[in-house]
Amino acid sequence: MPLDHYVTLGRSGLRVSPLCLGAMTFGEDMGIGSSVEESCQVMDRYRELGGNFIDTANAYNFGHSEKIIGDHIGRHPSQRQQMVIATKFFGNMRAGDPNAGGSGRKNIVWACNESLRRLQTDYIDLYWMHCWDFHTPIEETMRALDDLVSAGKIRHIGFSDTPAWKTTQAQLLATLHHWEPLIALQLEYSLLERTIEGEFFPMVKEFGLGITPWSPLRSGLLSGKYRRNDHEGKSGRQALGMNKIDDKSFAVIDAVIAIAEEAGATAAQVALNWVCQQKEITSPIIGARTLAQLDDNLQCLDLTLSDEQMQRLTDLTRPTLSFPSDFIKYSVAFRSGGTVVNGETAQANRIALPQGKETY
Repeated sequence: MPLDHYVTLGRSGLRVSPLCLGAMTFGEDMGIGSSVEESCQVMDRYRELGGNFIDTANAYNFGHSEKIIGDHIGRHPSQRQQMVIATKFFGNMRAGDPNAGGSGRKNIVWACNESLRRLQTDYIDLYWMHCWDFHTPIEETMRALDDLVSAGKIRHIGFSDTPAWKTTQAQLLATLHHWEPLIALQLEYSLLERTIEGEFFPMVKEFGLGITPWSPLRSGLLSGKYRRNDHEGKSGRQALGMNKIDDKSFAVIDAVIAIAEEAGATAAQVALNWVCQQKEITSPIIGARTLAQLDDNLQCLDLTLSDEQMQRLTDLTRPTLSFPSDFIKYSVAFRSGGTVVNGETAQANRIALPQGKETY
């Protein structure tokens, strides 16, 4: 699938690329990331190949990530219109001020205006709540976001890193009050982190939400640069990464590397391709500090894994989900009485009486 084969995000008409360019690495203010020049080169390459979806946040590199996007794209009206720019509120940008963070109305309005200024644009295509603020009533957050949509400052809204039950509450409130609904969620998801399959996957199907997963390479652990017994020569972030990997994670990494060798691809391409093929996923967020990293990651769209390879990865990484996920899955035995419903069947549980016999 080419980068310019666009998909609609959730139950909306917003067309986005099948891979989203994450801008958390734009700027070097926090000691890591890309220079302004490198960041602009990455954006240019992504756009040349048809990419149109960039994700940032007010807190990334103290706002410098947004400013880099604004200086390079936002201040050029024709270029800005071609791009879908997403950013986030929640991160506190002013030490000592309790109202300069979170999802209260005061901060949302201020943070939005500041992001618009840095991005040098009149509107934000997709405005994410970066995390759930449990000190703020969700109806205050949703009403404030609806007001920003009415004011023309944002086009669509989404939630990142928020529990499924709170997301459901927000969506139902929006429906009840005719406020702007959510169209997408931004959640961590990869071969090493699949627990959102328990609550979030059924929820997004029910509400028609898209998912743009972050860290599909699990902070680089699935990139192929971490291997068993390979501590020698590792330092800094790589050494820290090695210390976080257990035997179960290495089993996954070994399988990804083995399949990459079979397919003539890189480990990163295999891990990204698997995420892209999950039907609940819309547009995984990829980060790239260099053009080489970007080019390598984008090639995951051209990769074709066999059914056996996909199943191998799926079985190896199957998560343990919270109750009642498994209970519901296996309830077919005493739900359907041995009949076939929507293609699903199971032998009747012994509590089901034989045909022709009446219950007491």
